[in-house]
Amino acid sequence: MAEFVLDASAVLADLHGEPGGDVVRTAVRGSVISAVNFAEVITNLIDHGVPTEQAAFVTDQLGCEVLDADRQRASAVGALHAKTRRTGVSLGDRFCLALAEELGVPALTADRRWKDLDLNIEVQLIR
Repeated sequence: MAEFVLDASAVLADLHGEPGGDVVRTAVRGSVISAVNFAEVITNLIDHGVPTEQAAFVTDQLGCEVLDADRQRASAVGALHAKTRRTGVSLGDRFCLALAEELGVPALTADRRWKDLDLNIEVQLIR
């Protein structure tokens, strides 16, 4: 069973050597990430000049399981929209949060705004 659901911001903190990256590095092997958030990580690496093949290789080395964004999960993400509409929580953010809710484990993120969300989902900040 997963210990955490990783947000793209948490994974990127590790990959970019940012504060809190060490927290993610110790948690990643026991964690899962949504395929949507996994795509966000790859996109960010490419945007920072990492060649596509290298970005795919780096993310494959993370060691966490990537879970599909299927119909059931997409429905849960859609339902979260009503609760987060005015908070600036993105579609990718909601995939992470919905997966954490589904699995009953904390979402690990660098996004401080999540702590103010009025959801029944545990959020742990990496910094």
